[in-house]
Amino acid sequence: MPEVIRLDDPAVTVLLRRSARARRFTLTVRPGEDAARLTAPAAAPAREARLFLERQAEWLRGAMARAPSIEPVAVGSTLPVEGRPVTIRPAARGPCRIDGDALLAPPTRVGPAVAAFLKTRARDALAPAAHAAAATLGAPIRSITLRDTRSRWGSCTARGDLSFSWRLAMAPPEVLRYVAVHEAAHLLEMNHGPAFWALVSRLRPGFAAERAWLRREGAALHRYRF
Repeated sequence: MPEVIRLDDPAVTVLLRRSARARRFTLTVRPGEDAARLTAPAAAPAREARLFLERQAEWLRGAMARAPSIEPVAVGSTLPVEGRPVTIRPAARGPCRIDGDALLAPPTRVGPAVAAFLKTRARDALAPAAHAAAATLGAPIRSITLRDTRSRWGSCTARGDLSFSWRLAMAPPEVLRYVAVHEAAHLLEMNHGPAFWALVSRLRPGFAAERAWLRREGAALHRYRF
């Protein structure tokens, strides 16, 4: 369990996690979380952690204030699907579906139903995009999984297992395809060196704008609570 440190005026909650691998204090604010996170070396005294936070208090409060506010997903909520805003409306029966500017969902357990809808759309778009890129590279994919990750949009293992955030279903389709290509390129280059980016550029020449969108707008996709 992480230790909890609270700063006052105004109140800020920080979760302190100790790591044997950490060599210094690292402070992060993640979208959609009510508390900041402080990673500290395993042997660092609690007093040093508090002093570090007090020195960073102004930055921390600013970062917390700028973080996207949490949006519960319910009937009447608006959220993006493939980059286009839709408003959740109750449906008498049947699975979630798009109808014009509305996302029709069952009136009970709205959040889980919409999350399942987004996961299906994410898989239906990511899997063919990733397999097409992998086929071009001549590098087979072993498996594709979807998760609700906060620190990265995708990952690739040396064995060929790809993982993606299903929240990419809320991003514009071209952004989702860029992430699929990005992870497929890791099948050949398990790094972010020049050879890796040359592969990405070859597979998706306009990726710079899509990568910039994720850096600029991606954090807001984590504001929705399902």
